Amino acid sequence: MALVCALTVVGFAQRVELRPVPLVAIPFQVDGNSPVYWKDGRLEFFTSDGTPVKAQGADQFSLSGTTKIVFDRYDHLSMWIEAIWVDTDGTVYGWYHNEPAGVCSGGKLTAPRIGAVVSYDGGSTFFDLGLVLTSGDPADCNSKNGFFAGGHGDFSVIPDREQAYFYFLFTNYGGDSASQGVAVARMAFEDRKMPVGAVWKYSHGEWAEPGLGGRLTPVFPASVNWQREDTNSFWGPAIHFNTSLDTYVVLLNHTCCKPGWPQEGIYISLNGDLSNPAGWTEPVRILRDIGWAPGYYPQVIGLAAGESDTLAGQTARLYIQGRSKWELIFSKGDPSISGSDSDQPLDPSAPMPGDRLDQSKTGRRPNP
Repeated sequence: MALVCALTVVGFAQRVELRPVPLVAIPFQVDGNSPVYWKDGRLEFFTSDGTPVKAQGADQFSLSGTTKIVFDRYDHLSMWIEAIWVDTDGTVYGWYHNEPAGVCSGGKLTAPRIGAVVSYDGGSTFFDLGLVLTSGDPADCNSKNGFFAGGHGDFSVIPDREQAYFYFLFTNYGGDSASQGVAVARMAFEDRKMPVGAVWKYSHGEWAEPGLGGRLTPVFPASVNWQREDTNSFWGPAIHFNTSLDTYVVLLNHTCCKPGWPQEGIYISLNGDLSNPAGWTEPVRILRDIGWAPGYYPQVIGLAAGESDTLAGQTARLYIQGRSKWELIFSKGDPSISGSDSDQPLDPSAPMPGDRLDQSKTGRRPNP
């Protein structure tokens, strides 16, 4: 049975339908957001389990085998490449989630950081350009979530349509409770070759806080902070530009209210202007009963030629941790909600994260 969600962005009705389709599974382990792009008519698929690998296929349904990525240095392992963008000259820019060891003495807690890489051979060999997003808050080694003592990670990256900026949507796991949740930063497009020190976090209405250690204002704030075992927060945003809606779409994980980092549901939010972080719509739940645990890392891969995890049209496959048994259908039109099952969005009994932005791994989470 299909579930149709209605959303309104900048005065226009937006329609998103979740439709069941036959199961497809990526034939190897997937952990984190998995970027894809096209090269010489074939799909390149990246994923990581602490060490990045890539696979190729004629399309997303015919991937086979993986090869390890070669780096010029390995001091930022464990590493997950979670975003990629390919320049017109074939240069591949990537960004990674890094989980350093030794953050908390005698424990497994870490504090993730975000760095940048570049490849000049189509994505087989990468040069590590360094860290671009780090937390300025000290690690809290008494954190009870089981994995992170703070830090920035679990993210995605996309350029705006004008190619003026790259926008980072990432999770802030530490610091003051009011600063935790999903946050944003940006880097000028022309700084992509030398990104260290060129990323700026959004804080209190301005893009003025440095990516390395600066403060931030979350776009989707945590309702219960990440230091508690009963965290209530969105995390792990996966963004794409949708040509059917002519707007940006982000999928969000939501953990809520119990120990063990449980997945409460998959949510969606839209924004027509990345330079306006207050423009994201209130997240709507599109899926609760995923069918496998833990059910993390939602993302789309577009079905049309040239589409990817950051560009999709009317129809895209929805993947959750490398498995897909749904399509998302995006369209403008009738804002009514149709369909009925136990997975209706915005269940009033489900605790939600806190108020929205005012408009004025060494220890990676478990695999199924």
